[in-house]
Amino acid sequence: METAKNDFTMRVSMLGSSSSGNATYIETPKRKILVDAGFSGKKLKDLLAGINRDISDIDSLFITHEHSDHIKGVGVLARKYDLNVYANEATWRAFGNKVGTIPIEKQNIIEQGDILTLDDVDIVSYGVSHDAAEPQFYAFQKDNKQFTILTDTGYVSDRLVGLLKNSDGYLIESNHDIDMLRMGSYPWSLKQRILGDEGHLSNDAGAQAMIDMIGDRTKRIYLGHLSKENNMKTVAHQTCVSALTQADLGVHEQFEVYDTNPEKPTELYTL
Repeated sequence: METAKNDFTMRVSMLGSSSSGNATYIETPKRKILVDAGFSGKKLKDLLAGINRDISDIDSLFITHEHSDHIKGVGVLARKYDLNVYANEATWRAFGNKVGTIPIEKQNIIEQGDILTLDDVDIVSYGVSHDAAEPQFYAFQKDNKQFTILTDTGYVSDRLVGLLKNSDGYLIESNHDIDMLRMGSYPWSLKQRILGDEGHLSNDAGAQAMIDMIGDRTKRIYLGHLSKENNMKTVAHQTCVSALTQADLGVHEQFEVYDTNPEKPTELYTL
């Protein structure tokens, strides 16, 4: 039986997550929010329909950085559905002509370290280490619940660990298996970029970040932004579960690890 309309705190779905496209849906009783829009407008409409949500009900779009797998559908969505779009000033400048014209009244600034309140939800922004203009991600807070999104970063600093510790749910990057990347077909320069401090978290690094951050409130960990060329869902999942098990952190008892899909939404989960 569906929960009564306003009788919930926050719901989330990873609409799609990979090195090719990313979008996350966050819902509260008063807000329906997308984080990134790395798919076409039509694909995003279909992904939302997959969790029984209408794209026309989205009111806000938060952008993490200007790479194409995060902004492909931004311009179309903003114009067609009259969305408020949030990003920091450096990211707005970095868009250039990638997203087309967005009405000035719909362009909103949220800088690294800001906390923005939209009706019944607080959005905390924080900088990450990635080769973009000024990349930042977001944690969503309501009624003592927090959902944290952390991908597209070369490492997780002690500052971030402290800020994001003990969230109720996480979307954490599990981009690549180091051995698969090193032995793969990518040119060495690209391998160096991915492995560097402004690249992406490996399966092992993402698992270590979770060991450092999860707490007694944590119930779900979603593994995201998997590389199609340098990772496999089974490898990422096993790496994380094994690391958490070895750290004696109660996987399968206190919390679960969930996979995301490149073009299929996870079930709508209520925190």
